[in-house]
Amino acid sequence: MPPVHADRFAPLPPARAAMWEAFRTGLGAYFPGFVGLVVEEVRLDYSRMRLPFRAALNQPAGIVHGGAIATLIDTVVVPAIGSAYEERRPLFTIDMHVQYLDPLVGEDAIAEAWIEKRGRSTVFCRVEVRTDGGTLVATGTLVYKVGSRPLAPAAPAR
Repeated sequence: MPPVHADRFAPLPPARAAMWEAFRTGLGAYFPGFVGLVVEEVRLDYSRMRLPFRAALNQPAGIVHGGAIATLIDTVVVPAIGSAYEERRPLFTIDMHVQYLDPLVGEDAIAEAWIEKRGRSTVFCRVEVRTDGGTLVATGTLVYKVGSRPLAPAAPAR
């Protein structure tokens, strides 16, 4: 499925694009990587991630568990928020609302996130999750707190 919202957002400057490339390859050591999330694109105030389908993400009725979709929604906003900064900042979820609209059965989920409004330390985000075929399966609205100081370099996960 082609992105629905990407063209509304400017590409990142090269140095910031490199920073988010490192984020893309570093997911494997943390919970989002355990779930299987894959970063596909990061632009200024926008990002897209994929949750590849695997049966281990299903709940007993044979549909992808809502928690896996919520994880995708809560994670896809991170690069969209962070894309505005020269250095990585600590980001914290303040509020998240998920609306499940259709079951996700046997397909990848593709999430697009974008920034609706930025304050000094609070960011308001929107997310749409679709199947490869384009069916809208969930939406999310999130509020994040942005830390005022850059993150220290990450230590390797154990």
